[in-house]
Amino acid sequence: MSKNPVKITETVLRDGHQSLLATRMRISDMLPQLEALDAIGYNSLEAWGGATFDSCLRFLDEDPWERLDTLKKHLKTPIQMLLRGQNLLGYNHYSNDVVEKFVQKASAHGIGVFRIFDALNDIRNLKVAISAALKCPEKPHVQGCLVYTISPVHTNEMFVELAVELEKMGCHSVCIKDMSGLLKPYVAEDLITKLKAAVKIPIDLHTHCTSGFGHATYIKAVEAGVDIIDTALAPFSSDTSQPCTETMVAMLEGTERDTGLDRQAMTPISKHFLKVKQDLIKTFNLKGYFDINPNVLDFQIPGGMLSNLANQLKEAGMEDRYQDLLDEMPRVRKDIGYPPLVTPSSQIVGTMATFNVMTGERYKMVPNEFKDLARGKFGKTPVEIDRAFLTDTLKIDPKDIIDDCSIEDAKAKTFAEFKEELKTKGYLNPSDEDVLSYALFPQVAEEFFKAHYKPITAYVKE
Repeated sequence: MSKNPVKITETVLRDGHQSLLATRMRISDMLPQLEALDAIGYNSLEAWGGATFDSCLRFLDEDPWERLDTLKKHLKTPIQMLLRGQNLLGYNHYSNDVVEKFVQKASAHGIGVFRIFDALNDIRNLKVAISAALKCPEKPHVQGCLVYTISPVHTNEMFVELAVELEKMGCHSVCIKDMSGLLKPYVAEDLITKLKAAVKIPIDLHTHCTSGFGHATYIKAVEAGVDIIDTALAPFSSDTSQPCTETMVAMLEGTERDTGLDRQAMTPISKHFLKVKQDLIKTFNLKGYFDINPNVLDFQIPGGMLSNLANQLKEAGMEDRYQDLLDEMPRVRKDIGYPPLVTPSSQIVGTMATFNVMTGERYKMVPNEFKDLARGKFGKTPVEIDRAFLTDTLKIDPKDIIDDCSIEDAKAKTFAEFKEELKTKGYLNPSDEDVLSYALFPQVAEEFFKAHYKPITAYVKE
């Protein structure tokens, strides 16, 4: 056994299928292999958060809280979730008490590792969620994120400064979240070397294979001293997903950073998930496979969004406009101040680019969410946005431009207000968990409730 093994976070239960199969894996697909996964010895199993919460309610007819309970029942390995700071798992900023309540409930239901990020790397949007996680009585591991991107203004030194701030906030580790596979091998080596010199807490690296860099980036990261890497079992790896677990374990065997994990024990698990993948592609009419595309360095769309975008274009009969959309993305991103493209900014920029391509006229139709991002509602963009673009092109009133997004958060609906709103709809005794589901996805959650609960006289699941 190596004295300094690289730890592995397995993503097959969350980002693997989010990146390749539009987050369609069901709890029934996971159950047969949970004990086997638990026995491998992973650092953690990423299995909740990200788009899974929305997908459970919207597409899979599952209660996401019950999914978490089921996972916890079968797993001793820490269950990891991806949390979008003040956005939680939705697409808006929520009031502080909603954020705190969500984190408390997630921890109580079994989350052992909170990976917390903000799409703009605005530290103000991380404080409430990180503080809430640190206060949970279950003592979960709290990991703060550096959302990695490339632009004329982003540097490794900038990311190191953010890592130092996250350590000061009490984070137990730092994750380099490279959601689009932009991190080049030698840049990764430099970044991790600088991070190891600047902070004392462990460094985790999360990347995707979209550009083709993935496995090489991990090797240089390991050589530079990275503590943890995120990988996915073979059927749900590579393409727009993470590097392959079995491949990375094999590459490190016999070295100073040998993971110590049994690669042979992973084989039957992968065989199961290969069948799951084939079934999900057929059941949900998904593409499932994506070519490596080095041009992601330009359009920077994260893996999970690429699979969703391709599926949406296919459903709309617009597959022939896919490249036009990829070309428009970097232009829109430049206009709006070079935000990292990760949920929700990736969806907001992607929707705007889609409208530009569909209408044939740039910014003829501008969604409110794009205006909100531009005027500062979600935080500060890396580059100040041109004032003429804000007022003349987007028609934003100067008085609506926001300097401090936390002031806007204070105006958001409180937990009590969401609960009262549910009561007015006939659900008289909603659980805290159902109030949170409703707060994040009101229309989707209400449809789920209509299908599963008896309203008016009680709030009892049928």
